[in-house]
Amino acid sequence: METVRLDEGLSRTTAANGLVVLSEMLPGLRSAAVGIYVRTASAHEQSRQLGISHLLEHMVFKGTERRSARQLALELEVRGGGLDAFTGRDYTSYQAHVLDADLPLAVEILTDLVRRPLLRQSDLESERNVVLEEINGVADTPDDLVFELHARALWPSHPYGYSILGTAESLEAMSAEDLRALHRTGYYRGNCVIAAAGNVEHTKLLSLLEREGWFEGTGREEPRTGIAPAPAITGGTCIEHRDTAQTHIVFGTDTFPLRDPRRFALAILTNIFGGGMSSRLFQRVREELGLAYAIYAYKQFFQSSGQLGVYVGTQPSTADEAVDAIRAEYGRISSEALPAAELKDGKQQLKGQIMLALESPGARMSRLAGFELYGDRYRPLDEMLREIDGIQRDEVTAVAAEFFAPERQTVVRLGPEKT
Repeated sequence: METVRLDEGLSRTTAANGLVVLSEMLPGLRSAAVGIYVRTASAHEQSRQLGISHLLEHMVFKGTERRSARQLALELEVRGGGLDAFTGRDYTSYQAHVLDADLPLAVEILTDLVRRPLLRQSDLESERNVVLEEINGVADTPDDLVFELHARALWPSHPYGYSILGTAESLEAMSAEDLRALHRTGYYRGNCVIAAAGNVEHTKLLSLLEREGWFEGTGREEPRTGIAPAPAITGGTCIEHRDTAQTHIVFGTDTFPLRDPRRFALAILTNIFGGGMSSRLFQRVREELGLAYAIYAYKQFFQSSGQLGVYVGTQPSTADEAVDAIRAEYGRISSEALPAAELKDGKQQLKGQIMLALESPGARMSRLAGFELYGDRYRPLDEMLREIDGIQRDEVTAVAAEFFAPERQTVVRLGPEKT
């Protein structure tokens, strides 16, 4: 194994089999967060098996070789800790937040989930129904559904546009053997990243992982390669009629992966555009025009692409006015240089968000894993803050002109027909 020190209290180990382990010691805490991140998720699915990664994430909690489903639910909860899992586009994660004394148990349970699930056919039907209820819940929640429709409009034939939950038809066709095959081909050690933060000693974490067999094998297991990027459909408009009280609208376009050096400029612009009560969209669309209660801009980064967008919920009778107002603000920010004071405030807002987000061990753990999962270079916090301070107005202007141009935005409207 090769271990390097990345920063004060922060270490990275690469095992001979390809597994990467990262940890950050946070003195003064009596808790720890630990997670196993698997580079197998919805972006790697074939169209005939949409939702299988999310279903597998559910199924591992039905029981493992050493623990029943009830034991998995209770063993950490009775100690005040907890388990969580998440299936995204590029990876699936299994995480635990526990008292520092319970770190050995957390590592053992997470290892059970990732490496020793039973995946029994007898458990499949009930869990399939649970996921079907999730799908139905999204279909009945228009301010969730509109984002699914927008992703599909951007990438109609690329995995970033598919539903992470899958469809009723794809779920119905899945068998326990399909899940076991995915587990065999995706949940191997070289395809995993393990990260921890809190009152965690790196050498102790390595010892716990060695006890659970994570370092076995001498042959290197290469991680799954990322999916190829695909350009999004830009400039289109999609309308879906539903009998809803509001019209839900999402504007958006594709951008770039997390490791792109323009990400901080994009983050500053997103905050200025629609990141809070002081943002341009909030002030114009809500405060001045009174067209919406909820309006905000957002960004997401993936392994091979990214997404920038705006959401607004408005009355059907004012939907056209809201669209026109938002397009006008897109036009302003994409064609006019930011005032120096607004750029300065945007930088400060972003730095504050980053620093406050790192107050918990779970956030620190996710940050560590993110550097590895997205192929980004580790940066100490102070270096990141200096990088933000160093962003020039022409850099922000270029990003605004490219990604905030009104004609680039694909728009999805979900709501009742006009009367």
